[in-house]
Amino acid sequence: MSGRFERTELLLGTENLAKLRNAEVVVAGLGAVGSYAVEALARAGVGAIRVIDFDIVRETNINRQLYALTSTFGQFKVELAEKRIKEINPDCKVTISKTFIDAETAPLLLTPKPDALIDAIDSVSCKTVLLKTAYEAGIFTVSAMGAASRLDFSRVKAADLSKTESCPLAKRIRRRLRVHGITTGIQCIFSDEPVDPCSVKEPGAEKDFFERGRRRRMLGSISYMTGLFGLAAAGEVIKRLTENI
Repeated sequence: MSGRFERTELLLGTENLAKLRNAEVVVAGLGAVGSYAVEALARAGVGAIRVIDFDIVRETNINRQLYALTSTFGQFKVELAEKRIKEINPDCKVTISKTFIDAETAPLLLTPKPDALIDAIDSVSCKTVLLKTAYEAGIFTVSAMGAASRLDFSRVKAADLSKTESCPLAKRIRRRLRVHGITTGIQCIFSDEPVDPCSVKEPGAEKDFFERGRRRRMLGSISYMTGLFGLAAAGEVIKRLTENI
């Protein structure tokens, strides 16, 4: 590899750097968590990255999303991700999908089988479908749970889905996956900090919302927390790919 990854090679070793170069990782969801996960994967030298997101950058993304700039409003996140990855590592193979994840598209998006998946989706239904599909395909998965409405970075943890606690989103995902016989085997990034109910805004007539699915509540969020979730998710994947667990 070029000098771009010399410092990574000093830390991980030549063999492990080669493992990253030969790996392919899928990142689903390029918002506050996913954009930072992609950044860490690209800068670690991962050789192939598939990014999935059907949404565009909006003004309310500015406070937490890596691709959100005044100059990028209205642009597709996957296209911005591809351009940024190529600026970091021109040799990286980037595949983009402007696709809504559901039971029909999830198997296609995970074919051919990648080495790892980072789930950074915030929709419960889509998240459940993707996690079920990846689990049944035997794909190592790191799923980001609720980062919004939290401030204490010291309470962010990595653990198996069965060991998540104090996270309403993780509780809902556990319940839904249990119906399919899935109770363990998915690595999660979560926070055990209680959610502040005052940071939730009920859905109204705002124009800034996803075009697919139901209108959702707006959750308060802070830049460093969502970014930390994404970086931690990438870290779990990099450890797995290099077998430094």
